[in-house]
Amino acid sequence: MKVRSSLRSLARRPGSVVVRRGRKVLVINKTDPRLKGRQG
Repeated sequence: MKVRSSLRSLARRPGSVVVRRGRKVLVINKTDPRLKGRQG
């Protein structure tokens, strides 16, 4: 999982879901599990 200042490039990939857990914003991709990221 990468910590990034902007998740837009990850969130635009096919299969990506943007999830808010508390103050963290996460991007999870079931089709390509390498494309995970966290912001905040």
